[in-house]
Amino acid sequence: MSDTHAANRREDLRLITGRGRYTADWNLPAQLHACFLRSDHAHAEIVSINAAPALGRRGVVAVFTGADALAAGYTQFPNLMKFSGRGGTTILKPERPVLAAGKVRFVGEPVAMVVAESALAAQDALGAIGIEYNDLPVAVTVADALAANAPQLHANVPGNLCFEWETGDAAAVEQAFAKAAHVSRLKVVTTRVAPNPMEPRACLVAYDAAADAYDIYTCSQGIVMLRRQFSVLTGVPEEKLRLHLHDVGGSFGQRSAVYPEYAAQMIAAKKIGRPVKWVASRSEGFMSDSHGRGIALSGELALDRDGRFLAARYQIDCDMGAYLTPTGPVSHLRNPATLMTGVYRIPALYGSFRVVLTNTVPVAAYRGAGRPDIAYAVERLVDQAASELGIDRTELRRRNFIPPDAFPYKTPTMGVYEQSDFAGCLDKALQDADWAGFAQRRDAARKRGKLRGIGLSTIIEGTGAGMYPKDQVAIEFDAQGKLTVYTVSLSSGQGHETTFAAIVAQTLGVPAEAVTLRESVHGKELTGNHTGGSRSLVGAGSVCKLAAQKLIEQARPLAAEELELEPSQVDYADGAFRERGGDRMIALMKLAQQHAGGSPHPLNVTAEASVGSTWPNGCHIAEIEIDPATGVTQVMSYVAVDDSGNVINHSIVEGQVHGGVVQGAGQIFGEHVIYDRDSGQLLTGSFSDYSMPRAGMLRDIHVGDHPLPSKLNALGAKGVGESGCTASLPALANAMTDALRPLGVPHLDMPFTPSKVWHAIQNSKAK
Repeated sequence: MSDTHAANRREDLRLITGRGRYTADWNLPAQLHACFLRSDHAHAEIVSINAAPALGRRGVVAVFTGADALAAGYTQFPNLMKFSGRGGTTILKPERPVLAAGKVRFVGEPVAMVVAESALAAQDALGAIGIEYNDLPVAVTVADALAANAPQLHANVPGNLCFEWETGDAAAVEQAFAKAAHVSRLKVVTTRVAPNPMEPRACLVAYDAAADAYDIYTCSQGIVMLRRQFSVLTGVPEEKLRLHLHDVGGSFGQRSAVYPEYAAQMIAAKKIGRPVKWVASRSEGFMSDSHGRGIALSGELALDRDGRFLAARYQIDCDMGAYLTPTGPVSHLRNPATLMTGVYRIPALYGSFRVVLTNTVPVAAYRGAGRPDIAYAVERLVDQAASELGIDRTELRRRNFIPPDAFPYKTPTMGVYEQSDFAGCLDKALQDADWAGFAQRRDAARKRGKLRGIGLSTIIEGTGAGMYPKDQVAIEFDAQGKLTVYTVSLSSGQGHETTFAAIVAQTLGVPAEAVTLRESVHGKELTGNHTGGSRSLVGAGSVCKLAAQKLIEQARPLAAEELELEPSQVDYADGAFRERGGDRMIALMKLAQQHAGGSPHPLNVTAEASVGSTWPNGCHIAEIEIDPATGVTQVMSYVAVDDSGNVINHSIVEGQVHGGVVQGAGQIFGEHVIYDRDSGQLLTGSFSDYSMPRAGMLRDIHVGDHPLPSKLNALGAKGVGESGCTASLPALANAMTDALRPLGVPHLDMPFTPSKVWHAIQNSKAK
């Protein structure tokens, strides 16, 4: 495959000229519009609801409440957690009616749904609904939720603790710590964030009474997993759920799960007999779309006299919000546990996890899904150990890297790493970042009155693992012999139309324009995994190559017949079958056109493969300057060197790295969902209150490659979608710490806002 820059992404012209089709663009005849009354209380009993005044408003057709959700039985959301907890326990799953019944448990929880002839009429009627609450105490932090006198959110979850789990060998870790020459300790929090994709959440539902089936138009990351979740929640058989998915304006994990509003629309569409459409406002997104991160990590690292790692242990508390989402618990436990050793050979590891409920928006997988959180803890802890021992940061890392001859490397917890070259990535990043010249740049900054710092992170990810055991791809020809590729995965900005088409085209030796990609198409009986976990190219992309190879072999007998040869005497290259040692030939696309009358087309193929985890890794180096007079930080340089395996399209790789790095920078310097501890009110419910990364936050990002092709899939790819946010969190935080350490500033954690940094500097000066 080519690693050159593509001139254009195929989908871009359509999308930037307004010819994309997002969920809000779908409309059906006679459709109605829904609007949701959301709780303005964080924790309260619902004493009464009076919908009659709203029903009397012009244009209002119906009002639905928690009683309708209970009558439909839409109360049990799916959960992807498959493993047992401490002592063989299973995770405690609270009920979650799709419209609140009996109690509300976070600000923004849907309590009632108005359905009207227009969206404005539905919105206007919300204020007419009479509702009385009896307030209850709130717990919006993990500490408050676990306190002895904490309010009980759900009767079946004592102490608000859903799940306790441990991994590793606690006894071996204890023995290693007992003989350690030095122990470093650190507590960090990866702040709760709101994903905020460009496209607000939306859904359109129609009920087909004749077929007893639903047509559902929504934004998603893939048809198979979302359809299964709809079925589990509603009890409707999967074959009765016809999902229509097209363009998606960003996902970041937020689109992978079914939401309560969608099921409420199903109730309405069936009862009323007309389609029901809903498009969220941005404020609704802040208060009801699943949040990300929100993990507190306490780490300890034991070292011997030579600075070699002996053991590490972590206490990890996961804030899940008021209810469990399908992806939240599993991603917050499995991924950190798998990567707890980082890129280092640590003989003994132990991790203890708690899954806790609070009076806040439920938390789900968010770009990286636990990988950035554990990388943040590991890399900040390693930096602290280097500082405490007076060992150069790069030397301490080199001394403890898993060496090349140790692969495949089985970690003491859950991972089996494939071949990697951590030292090679580090060396290239140090060179590209001019690490050796930093002291001179720091001196120059000091003369200008600025504090300059440099930080690095060396990270690894487990990517490509899916919920389904295999991925399938179909290649089909239409009546004109035109080629279409069908996949289960669904792009939300990753450029599948470019990369998947390129894989098939290059394997077949035909122009990329000859290949059309269609994703998550209803009616195509394909199985496979959704887009998520940096797995699309690794999984679906690999099967695209296998399908193209299968197509060549399926076409060979037909080509041989056309050329009046034995199949063994026919070779294939550059898009054509050729007589071995002769002049006769026929192009694949011409052969497809000649057989276009057949139904199905004789060249149609379906290929599949079981593609497991891959292990992209890399080293990122950030250099920053702080203005001590204001606390404002400027990122002066950012270098990313990644081993993402074979690269299909470097422009898309760079775009993925850029986006991930800026997403990490947004969290480091500002993004933070904040709730008032006393009332449970959301204090960051708009872009006026919630700091988003902006153009100019990072002037330039240098993207370098140090690829070792994976041997675990047909493409040799490892994935790159989450490397940027995984590595940038610790790299930027370590740079901030490096700049502030000479002033004696104690430990600071994200977000490094100007106010926090300025106050830390002033307090340090005062001391």
